[in-house]
Amino acid sequence: MTTPASATAITPVFVRLKLSLLRNGLRQSAKRRAAYIASVTVTLLFAALQLLGLIALRGNEHAATVCVLLTGVLALGWAVMPLFFPSGDETLDPTRLVMLPLRPRPLVRALLVASLVGIGPLFTLCLAVGATIALAHGAAAAATGVLATALTLLICVALARAVAAANIRLLTSRKGRDLAVLSGLVIAVGAQAVNFGAQKLGSSGLSTLDPAAAVVRWVPPASALGAVDSVSEGAYATGAAQLALSAAALVALLAFWQRSLTRLMTTPDSSTLAAAEPDKGTSRASGALGVLLPAGRTGTVMERSLRYMWRDPKTKAAWVTSLAIGLIVPVFNALQGTGSVYFACFAAGMLGILMYNQFGQDTSAFWMVAMTISTARDAYVELRGRALAILLVTLPYATLVTVLTTAMLGAWPALPDALGLSYALLGAMLATGAWSSARFPYSIPQEGHKNVAPGQAGLAWLSIFGGMVAGALLCAPVLALTIWLHASDATSWTWLVLPLGTAYGWMIAEAGLRLAAPRVAGRLPEILTAVSKG
Repeated sequence: MTTPASATAITPVFVRLKLSLLRNGLRQSAKRRAAYIASVTVTLLFAALQLLGLIALRGNEHAATVCVLLTGVLALGWAVMPLFFPSGDETLDPTRLVMLPLRPRPLVRALLVASLVGIGPLFTLCLAVGATIALAHGAAAAATGVLATALTLLICVALARAVAAANIRLLTSRKGRDLAVLSGLVIAVGAQAVNFGAQKLGSSGLSTLDPAAAVVRWVPPASALGAVDSVSEGAYATGAAQLALSAAALVALLAFWQRSLTRLMTTPDSSTLAAAEPDKGTSRASGALGVLLPAGRTGTVMERSLRYMWRDPKTKAAWVTSLAIGLIVPVFNALQGTGSVYFACFAAGMLGILMYNQFGQDTSAFWMVAMTISTARDAYVELRGRALAILLVTLPYATLVTVLTTAMLGAWPALPDALGLSYALLGAMLATGAWSSARFPYSIPQEGHKNVAPGQAGLAWLSIFGGMVAGALLCAPVLALTIWLHASDATSWTWLVLPLGTAYGWMIAEAGLRLAAPRVAGRLPEILTAVSKG
């Protein structure tokens, strides 16, 4: 009987396998090689600059704060990376090894060593080495730094692999791809948070981060570098406790990873069985929607659009991203004290963009909709139903964002004209979105992270940015009225912008739908061809 291979025997095999995957991936195309070389160059340059920057902090009173917090942020990145980029590394998927005669414990060791090959581990190693040099003072601290560097690297890699193994069934399913397509939202929110934090640091200095660092230095793997700082200051017991905490975290992660692999390799995938079961909650929700929505084709189109918003990963990602950014921009600017109540119009603009390329989100299934459109009236009702589905969410949301921004700034007299401008902009975006959907449709690939099919990027840019410029121009009358009322000191009449902007937004949206309907009815074959390319 053949005995399972030991960890010592299979570890070199897995390392060679990882190198082969990298080499064969680069052989696929010159474009992929160029992208990989460029990414490696940029990463190495940034890692070198980071290493030099951390070394330059040696002796600075805030060196420990910076090093500990950087390590904590890096570990968080390792934890969430498999959730948002499950297809970025083929070795993250342990289901490829299920049929091999491998025991979980040697498999974990082999995968851990193989995972140390790559750009990410090298970047992490540079940060850990730089932080150790910046914090280590004395022979004891240097020895502790060697252990801390190894623990930091191993914990980060093990954390990513454990998260991937625990969630791989979800990440490789259709619903699990929601996490991947929502990565844009995380980037947008993170960018605003970094901007806000940078401004706070610029005004208050690094001392404001000391309380956060005091907590993070007890959270692995940052606690390993916290141990280096503690030993440098002569607190040997504290340093030993922090180092032991990191070592215990590594052992716990490896044990959790091993249990996940055992469960993954011994239990069947029941995701299809769960999907086959009737969803009573969905049925109840569908019944509730049927009561609330209008009768006829309008209600049917609205219900279909709302289902796309909830079920289709990329449609859901677009909605969540627009909702989040539409709130973040005015709120963060208000928190910084540099905002204006009119920044709330950003919410209406972001949500209005969702009207663009309405037929592209249907992909090849649009032919079923096209079969029901024979006249301009049919096309108008179809477009109106889609616009009303968007308004069902965007109208109360834009109102809420405007009221919240006004309350944060205490600018209550400006609330009526800010709402009027938001409603006018929303109506203009619906109008231009309907016309753009008919004139410049493009396909949205269902797989991967791309939102435009190859060869249609020009159409997408023309549709979205051209429509946004047209929508802004359509809002010019309401904007001019608002500016004139403020410039002429007639602020007591600015409340008129609310009813006038609301009426104008409704009229311009109605006009856009009616102008787009004949074009949709007359270009059904071209639209179907365009949206089915992905």
